[in-house]
Amino acid sequence: MSQRRFGELGGIHPRECPICLYKGYFRASDRPARFDVECPRCHSHERHRLLGLYLRDQPATGDVVHLAPEPCIQGLLREKAASYRTADLFMPGCDLRLDLHAIDLRDQSVDLFICSHLLEHVDDRRALSELYRCTRPGGRVLIMVPIIEGWRQTYENPDALNDRASRTLHFGQFDHVRYYGADIRDRISAAGFTLEEFQASPQDCIRHGLLRGETVFVAHRG
Repeated sequence: MSQRRFGELGGIHPRECPICLYKGYFRASDRPARFDVECPRCHSHERHRLLGLYLRDQPATGDVVHLAPEPCIQGLLREKAASYRTADLFMPGCDLRLDLHAIDLRDQSVDLFICSHLLEHVDDRRALSELYRCTRPGGRVLIMVPIIEGWRQTYENPDALNDRASRTLHFGQFDHVRYYGADIRDRISAAGFTLEEFQASPQDCIRHGLLRGETVFVAHRG
């Protein structure tokens, strides 16, 4: 069955989207394809809905920079922010053109960064150092990454970076350069952040169609 036709299939169990408040069946999506993944209204996937679930109960914040902005959660962030800007190095239509290795923003100028599924693409030590520099005291960086919690150490292999096929085989996607293990916590803390973690309850995983055990790493600058 083609990927397009698979995506037309309805879900198996009724769900609720915490972002757009849709109630009903999610669509199949992804490659390889999986059931109960995509909200048909806002097109959120599991990681977006987990982030939305966290954000939904957070108080309003000041200056927000949304890196590699996912359309499905932009509205929720705009509601919470005094100032909201999108940013990416290549994506068209963003407010800012930013390189995570050298972020062109003033020191301590951002209250909240959204950094979802980006660190696996870049030199994460440089990126985390730059994010720390630009975050105000009392501010946060919300971090999500592909992670295997059973691995104590992040998997990196310079020999696998030579071509797209090798990177896909080793890291799950052609433009990834690592697959994180449990030591991501050490990497975030080494940049100077204090770390908090958010996971959904079993009931919320079922209700909202989330991946069990997926984590939003909340990096606080003291």
